[in-house]
Amino acid sequence: MTDLIKQQRNDGVLTLTFDRPDKLNALNNSMYTQLGDLLLAADEDDDIGAIIFTGGTACFTSGNDLADFLQHPPTHLDSPVFRLMGIVTHLKKPMIAAVCGAAIGIGTTLLLHCDQVLVTQNAKLRMPFVNLGLCPEFGASLLLPRLLGHARAARLLLWGDSLDGTAAVACGLANEVFDDGQQCLEAAQSMARRLLSMSQDSLRQTRQLLKQPLMAELQATLRQENLLFIDRLNSPEAQTALNAILNRSTEKNPSKGKSS
Repeated sequence: MTDLIKQQRNDGVLTLTFDRPDKLNALNNSMYTQLGDLLLAADEDDDIGAIIFTGGTACFTSGNDLADFLQHPPTHLDSPVFRLMGIVTHLKKPMIAAVCGAAIGIGTTLLLHCDQVLVTQNAKLRMPFVNLGLCPEFGASLLLPRLLGHARAARLLLWGDSLDGTAAVACGLANEVFDDGQQCLEAAQSMARRLLSMSQDSLRQTRQLLKQPLMAELQATLRQENLLFIDRLNSPEAQTALNAILNRSTEKNPSKGKSS
């Protein structure tokens, strides 16, 4: 199978690009597995000082590939998507996200674990879990209220509201906003390169200190969310909502098959 995540190394910076433009960079199980493997290798590679996540200049990711998700749903805590979450939460290397366009579902919850989040003006951050009969994932139920406060977190998780780039920066979910995708990607590269001249041991220790106070609680939340997510995915509400979206997508693009 063709790799759907491109990796580029440049002077100690590893850029990982979701590369499935015909599916709006929708993530499937193979991509979760590949991404987890790449992150584990990067974390043990002394030549890598920082990691950038991007989907290119048009779209970060539209979230889960619904066809793949319904055919091969996560059924246990070692499923590819949950394995990836565990890898990300324990990663030692700094992570930067360059978000251009849509970042739906896990495309937004991934950002909660990044050290810097850069977005374009036309970014669309949205977590429509309740709308789909599901529950939050990737620690969002813990991290989002801590970051934004309960009321703002509730608007995003209960109502499924979306944020553009300016709103994401204003509420603290992102750090900087840019007019276009190229500016966003270049800024992410520049920010990553700044880290390479610093003491790598000091960076890792400082990052660990930043994350340590919440780590035990985060791991417990991840486990609870993941078990509930498996249960919710099998619920009539979720099955109806997901299949309805999948069928609409197929009707609009019959030649592309069933994928989000």
